[in-house]
This record gives sequence, C-alpha cells and structure tokens, in this order.
Amino acid sequence: MKIAVYPGTFDPVTNGHLDIISRSSKLFDKVIIGVLHNSAKTPLFSVDERVNILKKATENISNVEVRSFEGLSVDFAKACKANVIVRGLRLITDFEYELQMAQTNRKLAPDVDTTFLFTSLQYSYLSSTTVKEVAEFGGDISEFVPGFVADAIHEKLKK
Repeated sequence: MKIAVYPGTFDPVTNGHLDIISRSSKLFDKVIIGVLHNSAKTPLFSVDERVNILKKATENISNVEVRSFEGLSVDFAKACKANVIVRGLRLITDFEYELQMAQTNRKLAPDVDTTFLFTSLQYSYLSSTTVKEVAEFGGDISEFVPGFVADAIHEKLKK
C-alpha cells in the first residue's frame, strides 16, 4: 500500500490545499494530512479546530485521513508508515525552500521521498496568509476557501 503524508499548518485550509489533497488521493492508496502544531506560531485556529475543519472539508474523499502532529515531517511520515511526503508548489520561490527541505528530509530518512505537485493555475496566487489578510480587512474570501471555512474565519475574527 502506497501511503503519503501531506503536512502543513493549514491555517486556514484553502481551495489550493484541497486541490493538492484531491489530486494526491488519486495517486496514493492513502493520504494522511498532517496538521502541524507549531508552538512558535500563533495560528488563527487551534490544532483541533484545523483538524476538524480538514476532516469536514475532505469527508467525501474515502482514502484521506487527518491527524495532528508535532516535530519533523519525516518523523510523522515514518510514524504513519508513509514513504512519501507530498508538497504543493505555487511559485518558483516555493521550490527553493521545498527543495532544501526535501533534501534535508532525505538525509534524515532515506526511505522517505518527497513528491511535488504544482498547484492548479487558478490557485497559484493563493496562501493561507493572503486569505487571513483579505478577511481581516473585510474582503470577500468565498473563492479562496469552502463556505463553511469562510464562516469560521469570519466568526474567529469577530472575537
């Protein structure tokens, strides 16, 4: 069985993330989305909230599972018995960083490969940071995230 992990903070999950998840689910027998708990960051949503949002967003993809994790992506991959880490690329600047991470991960875990998927063109500009910034200033984010995610973002920003 080919198992892949797709790690990230997903704060919030965007349509670009969901595109990568959907396409990954067609390439691998099982895709485990790893929601990173990074104590160095202050996310809009807690880890549990992000896990629940992703579970709802992917409920119609039968071979996708969502879990939280801390630490290194390669350690998460090994714990999941995955031999592939999936990463999405939007821009050439993403590639430089992601290549460095993939090479580091390969040194740490030679049996875990990294697969890059280019984000579909309609999402190439999209990031979680952009979504949050647009929402903070009252902009329309309905084309960036699923409707229930937009509602959750607006609710969080009211508090």
